[in-house]
Amino acid sequence: MFILADRGSGETYVHPAKAAAESTIRLLLGDRQQESLTVYTDGFRAYEPLDGDDAFDRQYVVHGEGEYADGDVHVNTCESHASLARRWLSPHRGVSKDKLTPYLRALQLRKRVRRKPGDEALKTILETAL
Repeated sequence: MFILADRGSGETYVHPAKAAAESTIRLLLGDRQQESLTVYTDGFRAYEPLDGDDAFDRQYVVHGEGEYADGDVHVNTCESHASLARRWLSPHRGVSKDKLTPYLRALQLRKRVRRKPGDEALKTILETAL
C-alpha cells in the first residue's frame, strides 16, 4: 500500500499496490506530475531511481539512521495515515487483496466527510456512490 499526501491541498490518497517497485511508484506519481514535483520519502530503496530523474526533486529521511524529520522533509503524514488504515482494516481480518481497494476507498470517504455538517456529508457520500 502506498500513501500519497498532497501538502498543498491537504488531501491524502491511499493506493493498494501488488509490489513496491519503481514502476508502481512512477505510475502513482505520474498522475500528479507538475513541471517539477518535490517528493518527500523515507529511505526505501524503490524510491532511489527518482534521484536521477529531472521530473522529481526527491528529498528523504532515513529512519534506519535515526532521522525522522529534517525541516520540511518528513513522511509523518503518510505514516500517520498508514496507521489509521491499519486500524481501519484490523476489525476486518482476512481482507483479500482483491477486496482491499473498496475497503480503502471507504476509509478515504470517511475521512473526507468526517468533519462536514450532516447535509454536506450526505451529499458527498451520494456523489461518491453514484
